[in-house]
Amino acid sequence: MYEFKLPDLGEGIHECEIVLWHVDEGGQIEEDSPLVDVESDKAMVTIPSPKGGKIVKLTCHEGDIVLVGSVIAVIDDGSTHKIETPTADTIESESDEPVAATVTKPADSDNRPVPAAPATRRLARELGVNLRLVAASGPGGRVTPDDVRNFADSPVSIEQKLVESVMEDADASKKEELAIAEFGAHASTAIPLLDIDALPDFEQFGPVEKVKLRSIRRKVAHRMVTSMILIPHVSHMDEADVTKLEKFRIEQRKRLKDKPGGHLTLLPFVIKAVIAGLKKTKALNASLDPFNEEIIYKKYYNIGIAVDTPAGLIVPVIKDANTKSILELSAEIEDKASRARDGKIEVNELKGGTFTITNIGPIGGTALLPTINYPEVAILAMGRAQEKPVVRNGEIVIRKMLPLTMSFDHRIADGADAARFVSEMTRELSDPNLLLLET
Repeated sequence: MYEFKLPDLGEGIHECEIVLWHVDEGGQIEEDSPLVDVESDKAMVTIPSPKGGKIVKLTCHEGDIVLVGSVIAVIDDGSTHKIETPTADTIESESDEPVAATVTKPADSDNRPVPAAPATRRLARELGVNLRLVAASGPGGRVTPDDVRNFADSPVSIEQKLVESVMEDADASKKEELAIAEFGAHASTAIPLLDIDALPDFEQFGPVEKVKLRSIRRKVAHRMVTSMILIPHVSHMDEADVTKLEKFRIEQRKRLKDKPGGHLTLLPFVIKAVIAGLKKTKALNASLDPFNEEIIYKKYYNIGIAVDTPAGLIVPVIKDANTKSILELSAEIEDKASRARDGKIEVNELKGGTFTITNIGPIGGTALLPTINYPEVAILAMGRAQEKPVVRNGEIVIRKMLPLTMSFDHRIADGADAARFVSEMTRELSDPNLLLLET
């Protein structure tokens, strides 16, 4: 027997949702044939079977949240191997069934996720409880809602619990350091004066539909809350005169329509203009490390492009965009956007961005105040380019104007930095020849 465990799908992914099994228990599967579709908070992936044989058991169902390293299928491949039944600390479900339970010690202070259902995690966040400190009474060391409530209501001080939890197995020389770090981690989750009330029962007012917050949608929610709470956002707005650029773009689009990247949009030109701006304003191509109190200036230009997909907002990254031509950028944008919408984008294509662009122009809208894609420090939003009456040399003329809004992190960049960046962008976008020089 061969036990197949959910593999590590990339940096930072601890769990996945089982979306679709391509096999049934008792059925046969060939090696490298599709076994299961899983969706992480980054992308959907089809996992092939590493072995051929008979499917003896599928240990989880579609819709289950499964931790990396959990046994998800048992395959009879002709080998002899002891089958290990997965425990509750390796598979998360949405319910907390009442079971005979034994209390276990608090979860170890490592990087592994604490076994707990999403509803329990939500309760812990609402009560300001660090799950790693809670004694678990659920099966397999799982933390239950009652465990969280009991911890929150305990008369023992939070500080004492923190010290006790890290001192049990710690070396004496590390006890104080670990206790302080654990207390800091707990304290950082509490926001003064933030008191979130429970939602009303909306069904009393009319019919509703409930959909679980899962995978990519859940990750978007997490990152946006993190960004808006942690980063002091400031936005700078301007318009770029793209009259000449639009004429050039349309001419080249007709000429290159049958070539890779020939379906030219404004986005690849904007990427080039962004890079020109970043080269002159290095504070916007950076990240802030608040723990070490350091600004990390990046000397590479990886541009993320926000893509609207059925699963939620996904940001594929164009690596080393400064080294690529307009046509190469156009072809890569088409490819990555298409695969993102189809759920076929690879996880490593979503990492390493230094600056993000979101474009609402094709959908509509004159302006947008975008949220920074943490841990980046700036994001640019494009509106719809439209013909407008503007004043040029004392005369009113019709020009094609592209609205731009850039949000930036005011901890490491100032209004002057934003103004210089956007001014350089608008200068580049006003003249196609300047953009071509950036290639």
